[in-house]
Amino acid sequence: MKKILIVLGSDSDLNVMRAATEVLARFGVLYELRIASAHRTPALAHELSSTAREKGFGAIIAAAGKAAHLAGVLASCTTLPVIGVPINASTLDGLDALLSTVQMPKGIPVATVAIDGADNAALLAVEMLAIHDDELAEKLSEYKKEMENAVIAKDLAAREGKL
Repeated sequence: MKKILIVLGSDSDLNVMRAATEVLARFGVLYELRIASAHRTPALAHELSSTAREKGFGAIIAAAGKAAHLAGVLASCTTLPVIGVPINASTLDGLDALLSTVQMPKGIPVATVAIDGADNAALLAVEMLAIHDDELAEKLSEYKKEMENAVIAKDLAAREGKL
């Protein structure tokens, strides 16, 4: 099975991105977590993304706040899918990071999830890997069934006045 490369623009992003590592662990997907700044360590960012495919990664998750150029920089150096997680790290409540992550130029796509949406980034990465992995696809089906059952149970509790 392919692995997921998670790149944080700063160690301060780790609190948000723990949710991604928990989701990947739940599905048994191996990952490597690295810290590389698009602005302070551009050579490291380039090296990580340009060698990711040959190192067995199937997708990259990039988390950054403020100017948030990390996902775009990584996407420019690889043919792997890159998922950007804009981090709420400024007085603009993450809107600056969201716009920086989602507004990529033609030819450099970055899939972008919600501000601080680490768990959805990991689920999207798992779905990408599951395209060619039936066992992983089955785990995703089971996960979605668990979510459905949880909502049905809450609905029943609400109708019975137990909420």
